[in-house]
Amino acid sequence: MFQQRRWAQDVEEQETANRQTASLAGVAITLLLLVLGLFLVRALQTQSRIEDCLMAGRSNCDQLVQAAP
Repeated sequence: MFQQRRWAQDVEEQETANRQTASLAGVAITLLLLVLGLFLVRALQTQSRIEDCLMAGRSNCDQLVQAAP
């Protein structure tokens, strides 16, 4: 009887640990996607500034885009 209770308690502890691991993995993936999304937005914003500058007929667009915040 005591061994069955101990076994059930071990199973519950393992399930709890598995849920925590899955939750942490979900948070890590979410943070990774957030960082990648921010990087992509900044890269597209820079590309857009360069294209806008070139469409305006300017020749020193790389310097103008680097100077912009």
